[in-house]
Amino acid sequence: MTLDGKNAVVLGASVKGGTGWAIAEALAREGARVAVGARSAGPLQELADAIGGVAIPCDASDPDSIANFIRTAAERLGPIDIAINSAGQTAHGVIAEIDPAVVQRSLDIHYIGNVHFIREATQVMPDGGAIVLISSAAAAQPVVDRFAYACAKAAMDCLVRHAAVEFGRRGIRVNSILPGPIETPLLAPVLERPGARAAFVKEVPLGRVATPEEVADVVVFLCSSRASGVTGTVVDVTAGAHLNNLW
Repeated sequence: MTLDGKNAVVLGASVKGGTGWAIAEALAREGARVAVGARSAGPLQELADAIGGVAIPCDASDPDSIANFIRTAAERLGPIDIAINSAGQTAHGVIAEIDPAVVQRSLDIHYIGNVHFIREATQVMPDGGAIVLISSAAAAQPVVDRFAYACAKAAMDCLVRHAAVEFGRRGIRVNSILPGPIETPLLAPVLERPGARAAFVKEVPLGRVATPEEVADVVVFLCSSRASGVTGTVVDVTAGAHLNNLW
């Protein structure tokens, strides 16, 4: 699944041990030149240095920042063959009580931001490119106090299907990965609660939590010629957690 000679952007890649970080590492390992974007400049530069890539600060909720990220990456690397948006932020609150600003923030990051991400990426992408967005199991399995996040992710999955149709005529493939809980620093405090990990994995067919590296491997596959016929899909990478309602 070599990506030699390909230019890639990964937005949302500043948490070491996180999904975006693992995706950037995997793309670089397969030969791609990678530009990484996020708001946290320090960790972002650390990642870029580690993979021989380019660090470009970017706010995934700001259309102008997204446009600058994509255009700067294209200026530094050349035409962008692969575009990944892994940016995300969980929002808590029930419908009856949530602050409307929290709902809007979720939409800005996970849905509206991805509209701009796809639009900007396809403007600097040659025919035959690949776009992958990172969704969430919450989009398919309701989580009572995370409806704003889940609904925004579900809108993003719908966007993937529309983008696959619109840009398919150019051979650009657009897909989404739907991970469940992933073994990341963000989830660690939850799994470290007494009995939490055992209770969770008991309901997962593979008996464990999925890893960022497993998500990254699927991203590499979707961006490679091996997946040349795959577009408009949402791929579950949950260790089988999507087969049960764990919430």
